[in-house]
Amino acid sequence: MAGLYVYSVLVVLLLTCGAVMATKENDQIIKENNCETKMGLPCFLEAFTSIFETGSISNKCYVELVVLGKVCRSALVKRTLENPLFKDLRPATIIAKSIQTWNNCLALIDSPSPSA
Repeated sequence: MAGLYVYSVLVVLLLTCGAVMATKENDQIIKENNCETKMGLPCFLEAFTSIFETGSISNKCYVELVVLGKVCRSALVKRTLENPLFKDLRPATIIAKSIQTWNNCLALIDSPSPSA
């Protein structure tokens, strides 16, 4: 019986350490890439609303999101999901919305603009 308890404690410790390492990894990526300074607050809020709630992103903010880059977008989304305030969100759904938003940005940027 004691063996099961010890095993359970080890599993919890490993999972906790993994979560802490993931947080540090995302924070390090964000810091090393200056992710928090690459996007203006209005566009950051548009992107956040689009990914974590329901909303759309303006063409200007699509451009800023692409400048932010895939690595920064991914690290910021993952760090947000680690925040206890967002514990009720389904990570798979949020990550899928984040990828879809990114793909929409790339499609808009890559598409030729209509001629006047």
